[in-house]
Amino acid sequence: METKAQVLYDFAAEPGNNELSVREGETITITNQNIGGGWIEAKNSRGEVGLVPEDYIETSNGNDPWAVFDSNASGGFSNNWAAQPEGTETGKTSSNAWHSGGQGHPQAYQGPDIYPYPCLIDLSGAEDDEWDEEWDDVKSSGGYAESEAGEGGAINRGGAHGSSMKIALNKFPGFSKSGPELYLLSKQPAKGTKLLVYSGEVGPVWAYPDYQLDCVVADPKKGSKMYGLKSYIEYQVTPTTTNKPVNHRYKHFDWLYERLLDKYGSAIPIPCLPDKQVTGRFEEEFIKMRMERLQGWMSRMCRHPVVSSSEVFQLFLSYKDEKDWKTGKRKAEKDETVGVMIFSTIEPEALPDLDLIEVEQKCEQFNRFTRAMDDGVKDLLTIGNEHWKRCTGPLPKEYQRIGKAFQNLSSVFTSSGYEGEATLTDAMTAAGKTYEDIAQMVAEQPKKDLHFLMETNNEYKGLLGCFPDTIGVHKAAIDKVKEGDKLVAAGKITTSEKTAMSKRASTMSYALQAEMNHFHSNRIYDYNRVMQQYLEQQVKFYEMIAEKLRHAHSQFTTM
Repeated sequence: METKAQVLYDFAAEPGNNELSVREGETITITNQNIGGGWIEAKNSRGEVGLVPEDYIETSNGNDPWAVFDSNASGGFSNNWAAQPEGTETGKTSSNAWHSGGQGHPQAYQGPDIYPYPCLIDLSGAEDDEWDEEWDDVKSSGGYAESEAGEGGAINRGGAHGSSMKIALNKFPGFSKSGPELYLLSKQPAKGTKLLVYSGEVGPVWAYPDYQLDCVVADPKKGSKMYGLKSYIEYQVTPTTTNKPVNHRYKHFDWLYERLLDKYGSAIPIPCLPDKQVTGRFEEEFIKMRMERLQGWMSRMCRHPVVSSSEVFQLFLSYKDEKDWKTGKRKAEKDETVGVMIFSTIEPEALPDLDLIEVEQKCEQFNRFTRAMDDGVKDLLTIGNEHWKRCTGPLPKEYQRIGKAFQNLSSVFTSSGYEGEATLTDAMTAAGKTYEDIAQMVAEQPKKDLHFLMETNNEYKGLLGCFPDTIGVHKAAIDKVKEGDKLVAAGKITTSEKTAMSKRASTMSYALQAEMNHFHSNRIYDYNRVMQQYLEQQVKFYEMIAEKLRHAHSQFTTM
């Protein structure tokens, strides 16, 4: 019996790789499932045969316990949500409370003057981001496509062959075949270190370590390979645990991001890195900007109790030598506890099962809050950007014009030849120069205060863009549990399996609520810190202006 499959995403064949080009929604026939490496052989409707990534298709062979509802038009159940999670272009419309109006992982904020180079996503394999033959073998996805979210979905980075990028619509490739039921109905024993969730004052919380990990990203150096034909920038990363620096290029940060997204993305929002850049990446200002944003990203990952304690993150911070790095890298890429299976490692410590309806209401409330905060953050970024441009453009010019006008009038007074006005003309000239000094201060001030406010909000813009997908995974799991009674009635699952599903959905709910509370505690800390910093710099700024104006004022005599 032939096995038919539905194509979930467009796939463009690479020339010479024996691949098969297919289109989303197309039905194909599987001719060989034993290719390995995340690929299957298939034949399309035109009789062409070739290789297609397993994660790009969904089989319909009758073994799926959910398939009984797929053709039930009156029941409204569909297995297609697994390929089209809510929050993506192919999910539900914006009228759904779970849908996000955000842009996924948005482009980073660009300061008008301090950042002269736009951050572009490099889809052409720029030299800066190619893998070293000396350090790494061909990238392996471990059966899961590697993704970086963008507007409307994700970018599949590499695929099983490590070939060119393929556009996909599912941020979490681990769901593309089975969705949450991969975990809800799993009979596999849990693997990996247990991630504990406790009951805190605000509700479920992650188990936080006694020592707060942090690291410093510094000392960028230009390196080269292939006898100087290819160049790159390497950064020193020094963790507070060892105080021993390790060296990493941007591509290594990118590799870490992909591993964290694959492993934790279904339970923990993993914000994207600062984007790749095709040109100007060796300019001093760009290197400074990238280092600062890598520092911000690493500090945020260090503050997360689950991410910071993970084996892959610890490897990145404290590998001993090249051999240790390569060994750890291979191990991380073969990790099977990825996607929804990360929930199998989560253990609510002596906590009762949750009421899923109540949890769903909390999730909807949190979703509304994050969407409103996303709007507020974007509004502040827009206004801040406009203010930055004004401070570095027309506003200093206005102060300069005032200063020049005072000095011009002083020159006119001097030409009168009247002996008693020297004090006045000197004071007016000094006042004019004071306003020219103020113009310079105004132009430089955004780098001292607005810059940090904008960077913090840009970080949260990226973080907030991740939440709709994370919440959508949980919502899909709850929907599947709600279908449990019908599955039992249809003989597709047993009563004990339905009970296990409910218990596991409860575990997912504990994890989601722990992540919500982690987000809120960090939000309060971050905005307290950045607003204090911003206002302190504003106070210093206006005090310096006031001091200059007081000095100018003192030069004028009262008759």
